[in-house]
Amino acid sequence: MKNRLPDWFKQEIPDERILKISRLISEFRLNSVCREAKCPNISDCFRDNHATFMILGNSCTRNCRFCNLRKTNLEFSSFDKDEPYRISQLVKLLGLEFVVITSVTRDDLYDGGASMFVKAIELIRQNNKDTKIEVLIPDFQGKLENLQCVLSARPDIIAHNIETVERLYGELRPMADYQRSLDIIKTIKKLKPEVTTKSSIMLGIGETHSEVIKTIKDLRDHQCDCLTLGQYLAPTAEHYPVKEFVTIEQFREYGEIALRLGFKAVLSGPKVRSSYKAEELHREFSHA
Repeated sequence: MKNRLPDWFKQEIPDERILKISRLISEFRLNSVCREAKCPNISDCFRDNHATFMILGNSCTRNCRFCNLRKTNLEFSSFDKDEPYRISQLVKLLGLEFVVITSVTRDDLYDGGASMFVKAIELIRQNNKDTKIEVLIPDFQGKLENLQCVLSARPDIIAHNIETVERLYGELRPMADYQRSLDIIKTIKKLKPEVTTKSSIMLGIGETHSEVIKTIKDLRDHQCDCLTLGQYLAPTAEHYPVKEFVTIEQFREYGEIALRLGFKAVLSGPKVRSSYKAEELHREFSHA
């Protein structure tokens, strides 16, 4: 079968630790991108006491064809203002030393949800002063004031995903812009040079080898510090189909190229996702 999953996609049976974290996320009425996006690494991450929380609900105002999040229209404007507090309490309960906060894209909100990122960062630090925080942000429609708002809270890492090569944006990310995403990363570094910048590329969507190399170069030219590359997996039969299962050897080559181009930390492999082993990647960058 053309789209039969390769052997590396085998998932482990959840143990009690994994089930406990999943249960607590539900009890605290929180959203986790690990579950919403059907991430293949959920068992690995939960077992290692890692979690990626998603704020601003679970409905997105964008229409990316690869994404499993619910889609909504621009009239959708409500959100749960207590989400950040509950996240901070669960981070404390679980004793998380590293946490990733991401969100759906909310073009309907005046600040794109930037203030909620700030609130989440501040509350986590109030209750967990030694916890490292990575935020994975949307593009905020390129509005500088929203980016500055998030930066004011001083997260340890700011990630913004380029997702795919420029040629495929019109087909896969019609409401996003390739250059705008690159500019966000460069602007972060210009405003806060001490902040670690990070991005991610999905492979197997129809990109060419040369396009991947160009995207890696573009990210590094825009001062991206850390990079992850992983295999795209269609969440359902209705989503954009997988065009190719990239070999482990090819992932290794891309990773080596990225390091030669000057990235301080790179994670490249079939099961890699943007937030996968985020703590280890940050530690690698810190010691580079």
